[in-house]
Amino acid sequence: MRAVVSEIVFDCADPAALVRFWAALLGGEPVDRSPDWSYVEPPGFVRVAFQRVPEGKAAKNRLHLDLEAGALADAADAAVRLGAERAGGVVTDEQGDFQVLRDPEGNEFCFVTG
Repeated sequence: MRAVVSEIVFDCADPAALVRFWAALLGGEPVDRSPDWSYVEPPGFVRVAFQRVPEGKAAKNRLHLDLEAGALADAADAAVRLGAERAGGVVTDEQGDFQVLRDPEGNEFCFVTG
């Protein structure tokens, strides 16, 4: 059996607000399907969706998005202007450089260079 990822869904408190952050970050149009479900379909990327859940975020993400960026500092600065926050400094390892950030609800994501 072969499966294809159709979307990545984040649990959140405010789908309508979070989808606007991610639409601005990834490019694409925010879509509010209902008060409890929103999504963005950025060009060339799997759909990213946001579903309202009653419980708040209590621990570190078990999954995060790695987003390729040419200039980490510029990408991080742009994300911060949109409402993200940095989670430490730029890290260099055997795969390249990366910067961890958190979206407005605390979900972690990384900008990476190869």
